[in-house]
Amino acid sequence: MGMKYGDAFEAKELPQDLKESLPDVYVDDLLMTLKYFIDEEKAHLWIKDHDVCERCEDKPCLTFCPVGVYKLGHDGRIQVAHQSCVECGSCRVGCPYRNIGWELPRGGFGVAYKFG
Repeated sequence: MGMKYGDAFEAKELPQDLKESLPDVYVDDLLMTLKYFIDEEKAHLWIKDHDVCERCEDKPCLTFCPVGVYKLGHDGRIQVAHQSCVECGSCRVGCPYRNIGWELPRGGFGVAYKFG
């Protein structure tokens, strides 16, 4: 039996009693449970060409990262705080010019998820 179009992605409302039994969850609280092993010698994120960023009008990198790794510096250049990265991969697909370099951190470095 085949799946009908849209079955897997149909949004459904939770029953009220289930909604009330679930705790409030805040992303910032979850981020605090992460442990980071920062590699100060080799960044796993970088801007490939800052000239490309200067020509980019929308600068989606300033908004798509869930932890705000990308910031606009005082000099107008995009700054990368790779130490905060949760390795979600958003930047690999979010930059329309593919101007963000991304690779997994070296062994022993990066984020360690506490629950899962």
